[in-house]
Amino acid sequence: MARLTARDRFPGRRAVGLLLPVALLLLAGCGGEEGEGGAVRLEAWHHAGREAERTTIREQVARFNARHEGEIHIELTLIPEGSYNAQVQAAALAGDLPDLLEFDGPNLYQYVWQGSLRPVGPLLPEAAKADLLPSIREQGAFRGRLYSVGAYDSGLALYARRGRLESIGARVPEGPGEAWSLEEFQGVLGRLAATDPDGAVLDLHLNYEGEWFPYALAPVLWSAGGGLGTRPDPDRARGVLDSPASVAAMERLQGWIEAGYVDPNLDDAAFTEGRVPLSWGGHWNYPRYKEAAGEDLVVLPLPDFGRGMRTAQGSWNWGITRDCPDPEAAGQFLAFLLETDEVLAMTRANGAVPGTRSALERSRLYGPDGPLRLLAEQLQEGYAVPRPKTPAYPVISTIFQNAFDDIRHGMDVRTVLDRAAAEIDADLRANEGYRFPEE
Repeated sequence: MARLTARDRFPGRRAVGLLLPVALLLLAGCGGEEGEGGAVRLEAWHHAGREAERTTIREQVARFNARHEGEIHIELTLIPEGSYNAQVQAAALAGDLPDLLEFDGPNLYQYVWQGSLRPVGPLLPEAAKADLLPSIREQGAFRGRLYSVGAYDSGLALYARRGRLESIGARVPEGPGEAWSLEEFQGVLGRLAATDPDGAVLDLHLNYEGEWFPYALAPVLWSAGGGLGTRPDPDRARGVLDSPASVAAMERLQGWIEAGYVDPNLDDAAFTEGRVPLSWGGHWNYPRYKEAAGEDLVVLPLPDFGRGMRTAQGSWNWGITRDCPDPEAAGQFLAFLLETDEVLAMTRANGAVPGTRSALERSRLYGPDGPLRLLAEQLQEGYAVPRPKTPAYPVISTIFQNAFDDIRHGMDVRTVLDRAAAEIDADLRANEGYRFPEE
C-alpha cells in the first residue's frame, strides 16, 4: 500500500464512496455563525439510523435549542449510515466538516490522526465525565486525552433457550465470571448437536457483513491470549494476530463450522425460528429473541477461551471538530446529550446499553434487575475490550474481515493469519506507523 501524504491520511476504505454526492452537505459549510438574536449556530452531523433514533435526535436538538434560545442553536444534518464515513472523509478533504460530529467509535483514532478533532475533556463538566461508563471513557480516550463521548455503548452475549440447555444437563452461567470454559462449551455444542435434527446448534450471524466479524470475533482472540495487534497502541500484527494462541482459537471456530454446528443463517432467523438453541449476538438482537423465545430465553456470557471471558464494546460517539469556532457551546450540547433523561430517551429508541451510570441504574433492560444486566456488568467490570486504538483500524478491520471469510470457507488458518498479519504490518510501514507530526 502506497505511503499517504499528510493531506491524504485516509487509510483502509478511504477511496470507497468519496465520489458520492456531497455537494448539498458541503454547501451548508461549517456552523459557528450568529443566528437570529445573536445565537451561536452550530452544525451537527448524525447518522440516519432507525426511525426511532432519527426521531429522538431531532427531539433532543429541539429541546436543547429551546433551553438555549437566543444563545446557541444546533442545526442537525442526518446522513445515511452506509455512506457516513465516506461523507465525513470527503468533507475533511474539502475543509468543510461540521462543528459537532458523530462517528462510529473505532474511527475516532483515524480522525484524531487526521487532525479533524479537538479534545472534549476540558469542555465537559467533571460530573458528566465521572458519570460515564469506564468503557465509554476507554473508547473515547486517545494519547492521554478524551476526544469523544457517547450516550450509549454496545455488547455481546450468548443467547440460549434454557429448556434445551436443561435437557442436556448443561450448567447455566450466572455472570461474566462464570462463563463456560472452551472445553465446556465444546461439550455443550456436541450434546446439543446429538439431539438436533441437522446438528446445527449455533448462530454466528454469518449472514452479517463488514464490521460484525472483527467486532464479534476479536473477543475470541483476546480471550485466547492473542489479538489483532499489539496493545495499547498497535504498531504491529506479526506475533499477535498470527500467534499460536490466535491460530488455535480460530482453528477451533473453523472446526465448529466444519463439524456442522454453525447454521449458515441466510435468512437471519436461525434462533427466532428455533433452528438453533444458541446465538452469538449483540444487544440489538434481544427484542426479536425475547419475542420468539419468551421466558425460555437466557442471556449468557461468551465462552472463555483460556485467558478469561472477553466481549467487544464501542458504538456511535460524539466529537467536536478542530475548526469549531465556539467549542464551549459545542461542549454544552454534548453535556446535554449525557444528561440522564436524554441518555434514557436515546437508549429506549435504539435498545443500546446506557452510557452513564445514572442512566444505567434507571434502565428497565440494563438496570439491577433487568434482563440484560449481564451486558452492563461486562462493560463496568473490565471484561469489555475496545477494538485497536490506532489510526490503522479501518485497514485492520478490512483485512480481518477478508481473513475470516477465507477461514470460514476452509483455508488453512495459520496461512491465512500469517498473510493477514503481513498485510497489516505492510500498511503500518507504508504509513510510518501512523505517527503524529510531533513524534
